Amino acid sequence: MMVPLSADVTTVNIAYCQMYKSLVSSLADLLENIIADPAYDDGKLYQYSKKNNLRLICSIKKYDSTPPERLKLVEFYESEEGQKIYSNRKISIEPLFEILKRTFGIRAMPVRGFENVKSFVLVCVLVY
Repeated sequence: MMVPLSADVTTVNIAYCQMYKSLVSSLADLLENIIADPAYDDGKLYQYSKKNNLRLICSIKKYDSTPPERLKLVEFYESEEGQKIYSNRKISIEPLFEILKRTFGIRAMPVRGFENVKSFVLVCVLVY
């Protein structure tokens, strides 16, 4: 069973990376790795993670002029250990949304308005 440790709801105009710090700040003493999708591939987020003893792992690519610090991240992501850790995303994060929908019978949002939707979704996560 998966246990969500942090959750939030935003409007679609808020980029994932803007929410990262608020989502992971309380997890620094609980986790070693944060597995995220490519939207979180941001140098500032890697720095923030490292500063807080977390390792942000997301799909990352190298380019011709990739700086050495980023190359280390690419090498870890492409390593056997990095791929093993990242593959857990498919069996944890991705299915969680479907599990919440199925568990709470959510086909369409039963409430209207951002604050109501946010409250409803976060209560579902908490109850789950």
